[in-house]
Amino acid sequence: MNLEALLDAVAPADDKEAGDLRELRSAARALPSPFSRHQQPAHFTGSAVVVTPDGEQVCLVLHAKLQRWLQPGGHANPEDEGDLCATALREAREETGCRVALHPRAPRPLDVDVHVIPARKDEPAHRHLDVRFLVVAEDPEALAFDPRESHGAQWLSWDDALARADEAPLRRLLRKSRALLAAP
Repeated sequence: MNLEALLDAVAPADDKEAGDLRELRSAARALPSPFSRHQQPAHFTGSAVVVTPDGEQVCLVLHAKLQRWLQPGGHANPEDEGDLCATALREAREETGCRVALHPRAPRPLDVDVHVIPARKDEPAHRHLDVRFLVVAEDPEALAFDPRESHGAQWLSWDDALARADEAPLRRLLRKSRALLAAP
């Protein structure tokens, strides 16, 4: 699915997400290399809310550079061929060590968010145009983290994950996921 069609499938849950969706649509039309991590001042990323097969727990990772508990996710790679769903699945596998699959009932994508990545010595501040999916870990007992990416990965109850979420868009993403999983 092309990027604009993917974004057309998003149903914003609040004003922040609606504004972010407008920015993502504009960037999809304007950026010459929207999936390149070198595209400034913004580029597209993919991330995933990873849940256990029973939907009772969610995985958060302690991001190494940002020192925050977040959902797995990151930059698109060339092998993803511009498919942000593939990016989110690959990142979820890499950051959790689990085999993952798209949740069969979840909208694709589930959520979008624009957030600023602070400047570091080797890279200026920039924005991530994040497209987010809900995925299921087929083997949650395999949970492991890559120390190059994070300082830990944990299965948490929904309440514990929400307590660790330090920003409104992550709380929105977690609440959307939990509500979808609780629906009959």
